[in-house]
Amino acid sequence: MSEEKLIRLDMGKLDGDTHKTSDKPILCLGIESSCDETSAAIVDSDRNILSHIIYSQIPEHQKYGGVVPELAARAHILAIDEVIKQTLEKAGKTINDIDVIAATAGPGLIGGVLVGWLAATGLAQSTNKPLVAVNHLEGHALVPRLHASIANGEDGVNSVEFPYLLMLASGGHCQILLVRGVGQYELIGQTLDDSAGEAFDKIAKMLGLGYPGGPVVDKRASLGNPKAFNFPRPLCDKPGCDFSFSGIKTAARTFLEKASAPYSDEFINDFCASFQAAVVDCIVNRLNNAMHDERVISAAPKTLVVAGGVAKNSAIRASMEKLAAEKNMQFAAPPMNLCTDNGAMIAWAGLENYRLGKIVKEPVAPRPRWPLTEL
Repeated sequence: MSEEKLIRLDMGKLDGDTHKTSDKPILCLGIESSCDETSAAIVDSDRNILSHIIYSQIPEHQKYGGVVPELAARAHILAIDEVIKQTLEKAGKTINDIDVIAATAGPGLIGGVLVGWLAATGLAQSTNKPLVAVNHLEGHALVPRLHASIANGEDGVNSVEFPYLLMLASGGHCQILLVRGVGQYELIGQTLDDSAGEAFDKIAKMLGLGYPGGPVVDKRASLGNPKAFNFPRPLCDKPGCDFSFSGIKTAARTFLEKASAPYSDEFINDFCASFQAAVVDCIVNRLNNAMHDERVISAAPKTLVVAGGVAKNSAIRASMEKLAAEKNMQFAAPPMNLCTDNGAMIAWAGLENYRLGKIVKEPVAPRPRWPLTEL
């Protein structure tokens, strides 16, 4: 039987739901283990994060310059029970207080996904709790509705309403999506090769700046001259909304091969600033084209949102905020601690799906690939 046939969620309304009451918020335990963070959180339907634990594996992977899937899966196995235990204790809750359990069922490193999914399945079966299979990308896509930093400098709760235009950028994904509602995603543009996050990580590795590369490149870029070096802007002279970052990366590698190592701090700062400027220009160009797409014009989204790990990049946030203002749109982004992979986004996506009746009724096979457009 195919993966697709094993991913079967009941789409009808819940029958006899004893958890939905007018005076008691629904509590969801969310579990995330798709890459190199083992995380769990308890979030309620009033948009409160009661507890949130993240165990990062970065120290284990730094010496390899990137995530090693086998090591990641083993680390998830060792951490998952303690992370869930601490999450419950921090919230002052027991598993009996939880109304619904949600966990990432894909996409991601399948070994890690399996660890979190099996833990959630075991908890749900042993306690007779409803279970929600969450698409990891949907967790990123919906977390701004849980909590978002709004362009006017205020923190917004329930400020991001459907529909909205989303730039979803991480180490493995780079997409422009029209978000019409929960489970309703229309792909406007996507990367044809590398993601923006992958490009940042590889540039950092070339410069010997360590892993993860995105934050350190952003920091060094803030000290440099973005016009010091001229990198290409792939596809920016062409119509459409798709991205390509491999050409910028190749140009950077070629440039470094011709330069003299070791590199000075000034050189590294200017290099990072120039590279980051090229990535930002590509993102702004493609988003500008997306706003002229007939589907986007018809939907008339009022908010431009960035989410995913790359949403922590200061230059990308600033450039998107400026673009939103030019288009008379609101700009929103998750707070920094909700940009990278985390259990709170999975718990919130679980709640959003649960309230629509999307709970697991039959066995679910976790998936290494699970496009949002298949929801």
